[in-house]
Amino acid sequence: MARPGLILKLSCPDQYGIVSKISGYVASYSGNLVEFAQFTDKLAGRFFARLEIETGGLSVEVEDFIEGFGTLGRALQAQWHFRRLPYKMRTAVLVTKTDHCLQEILWRTELGEMPIEITSIIGNRETCKPIAAHANIPFHQIDMDGDKKADGFSQIQNILKAEDVELIVLARFMQILPDDFCGAYEGRIINIHHSFLPAFIGANPYRQAYERGVKLIGATCHYVTANLDAGPIIEQEVDRVQHFHAPNDLARLGRDCERAALARGIRYHVNDRTIIDGNRAIVFPD
Repeated sequence: MARPGLILKLSCPDQYGIVSKISGYVASYSGNLVEFAQFTDKLAGRFFARLEIETGGLSVEVEDFIEGFGTLGRALQAQWHFRRLPYKMRTAVLVTKTDHCLQEILWRTELGEMPIEITSIIGNRETCKPIAAHANIPFHQIDMDGDKKADGFSQIQNILKAEDVELIVLARFMQILPDDFCGAYEGRIINIHHSFLPAFIGANPYRQAYERGVKLIGATCHYVTANLDAGPIIEQEVDRVQHFHAPNDLARLGRDCERAALARGIRYHVNDRTIIDGNRAIVFPD
């Protein structure tokens, strides 16, 4: 949304008249409701919604509009979050050696597809340093080999705090995050995994896939939790495997899947199109 506005994300127990009450609140202050996406989980009895509101014609100040919503939100027993538009989300990208996901993020950011500001690229290898330099983005190389892992993660957290980072993207960062790191940035770390989860755990997943004769190959973009590779899934992508595809072909197809799934996952997150609900993510696609 180019004009001044708000995104409202909300979840609450399902009940009569929610849509009418929320849209009525927006209309009562002359807000222009340009999107209202909703989902009702009938099994859990929960309601989820995402709204985009143009605020140029509001009859009150934006802060008063946000504060005033609290009365309705509490009456609905809701959890809600407002974000002002336009904005850019301060984002750090963590990498190791592989660069295709990093390149995808940089390209889509340059195109203006994702409202993010990449504060820095952090790597435990120097492989991606020239890419960062070409993009004029600071690169921090952190030694995490051997017994330096704990100190390395401490350095990374210091960088993230100094740069006031809102989102962390693991763009094929080949290190397992410690539990305290995951807890400190809960719901704000996105990872790309090289398959549908869980599958082909360990080294050389494409060789394992080849040996199993898989017919589909895929990638999973998910939020990171202390439970390895078990966080809420944001997006998945697949491609079909033919009998003549060798392991290097599967790796090529896998890279394409990873890039597409990660790009969409980041876009959904930074545009507030995801709501984490326990072990899953509710996604309102654009």
